[in-house]
Amino acid sequence: MTRVLIAPDKFKGSLPAVEVAEAVSRGLTARTPGLDVACLPVADGGDGTLAAMVAAGFERVAATATGPTGEPVTSAYAARGEVAVVEMAEISGLAQLPGGDPAPLTATSRGTGELVTAALDRGATRIVLGIGGSATTDGGAGMLQALGVSLRDADGTELTGGGAALADLAEVDLGGLHPGLANAEVVVACDVDNPLTGPTGAAAVYGPQKGAGAEDVTLLDAALARFADEVARTTGADHRDEPGAGAAGGVGFAALAVLGATLRPGIDLVLELLGFDEHLRGTDLVVVGEGSLDVQTLHGKAPVGVARRARAAGARVVAVCGRCLLDDEQLRDAGIEAAYSCADLEPDPERSMAEAAGLLERIGARIAQEHLLPGG
Repeated sequence: MTRVLIAPDKFKGSLPAVEVAEAVSRGLTARTPGLDVACLPVADGGDGTLAAMVAAGFERVAATATGPTGEPVTSAYAARGEVAVVEMAEISGLAQLPGGDPAPLTATSRGTGELVTAALDRGATRIVLGIGGSATTDGGAGMLQALGVSLRDADGTELTGGGAALADLAEVDLGGLHPGLANAEVVVACDVDNPLTGPTGAAAVYGPQKGAGAEDVTLLDAALARFADEVARTTGADHRDEPGAGAAGGVGFAALAVLGATLRPGIDLVLELLGFDEHLRGTDLVVVGEGSLDVQTLHGKAPVGVARRARAAGARVVAVCGRCLLDDEQLRDAGIEAAYSCADLEPDPERSMAEAAGLLERIGARIAQEHLLPGG
């Protein structure tokens, strides 16, 4: 019997990955009853990672933590055995900004550290940190403070949250660092290679996306440089120029320099956690997908990561999407033999997003007709 694995990422602003997979599955099975279909929603380490873990059998552990502007937020992390997965977007992400209003100078990563603390307190010995979608440019300082690091100014006063406050940093004290980190492995899902500071650093490249104007970028870059100076003075090593140090407003730097973390491509790490290769065994056709298949997709995003593994295992690959901006050659180079777009069925973008589930059912039926049935 033909086996199909549906492994899409979310359609951002429209459907979570699990609902994308379910809709395509309904379309496939309506056209080919009795088909062996499995759904495995995926993510690339950014928003949607927690949901993908829970859908794959991880426990969702609820926790209240500090949002990017200091307000308490009901959040969660995923856990299975001694592994915990913390999605930064879930607590310190753009979606957690009250009213959607950016706070480029004061947004804090403290909540991310609080979730890591909760996981360590529960006994986790492997922390997987997905850092996409952050709202912060604080160098990971807030995360470190939540984990017991003291950051003080020249008067010995603990710094407030946000990247701008780092301009006053005079002392980094690691004495209170959470003891659980001594026996824990920290792995960061990271798909960028920016350094912490400079023209390609966290503030210059990503600050404007988080509401930072030109003066803010200059201030934040100088503050992050001061932070890096003091951390290097304390630890004896300077990690500011390591690839990925500038990820998530500098959380990559804090993870590397203080937590001893390793950075890995997000989709590879997520697929490992999901046991993707086991699900792939015996599969004939894999359906990948995300909201927009475009040039960004080709640079470490979930559909291409899944497609490459699937093709290496001998499976055929097709894609579903809200819209497709890639040509046939780009798709083939990515290991995708065909792409099916909701926009082809409903060209109005608002209606296409609102009616995505129904459109994906129709696409699922079309995939069955063209790829699974005789004469297709």
